[in-house]
Amino acid sequence: MPSRIIARGIEAVLGDLGEFRVEGILTDLSRDSESRLKNMDTDVIIVDPVVFDYASRASARGRISANSDAAVVLLNILPQDDEALRQYDNSISIYDAPVTIVKKLRDAIASREEITEPEGPDLSVREKEILVCVAKGMLNKEIADYYNISIHTVITHRKNITRKTGIKTIAGLTVYALLNNLIDSGSVGLL
Repeated sequence: MPSRIIARGIEAVLGDLGEFRVEGILTDLSRDSESRLKNMDTDVIIVDPVVFDYASRASARGRISANSDAAVVLLNILPQDDEALRQYDNSISIYDAPVTIVKKLRDAIASREEITEPEGPDLSVREKEILVCVAKGMLNKEIADYYNISIHTVITHRKNITRKTGIKTIAGLTVYALLNNLIDSGSVGLL
């Protein structure tokens, strides 16, 4: 969120209600911010569309989903068209009552959990390859370049891996890869 005042206000409202805790505030989606986003273990991400330039707002959700499996909620400050609103799990307004904001965040998380219920552990050969790369800390672009596939294909494989395993975090996927003998501890720099 570019506005520290709004970000701190939301943080205070959520803190007062005690149900959610703010893990971090990103003021842009630079490469550094995307890296931080990947390492956050969050349930929901609130996005101010001002973070994106006008041309990339239509693909905002895709950029976030490439780095996190959290529910994504739009902070609706400026008028948005229906297409823009549809890409998010829910939206909140700075004019919403605190209990309404919490309810909308809970609903967004619940709708996301329905989507990511584990299907079963049977990963395809390619999904296992992608999982190994993720566990080794490779970025989507690096994986795409390595296998000579599009970044969108990598994202689709990652979504399938999450859906099948029910695991949303990189740390969790790394443990999964270790426990299923897809990698050894030396591959991820573990002692």
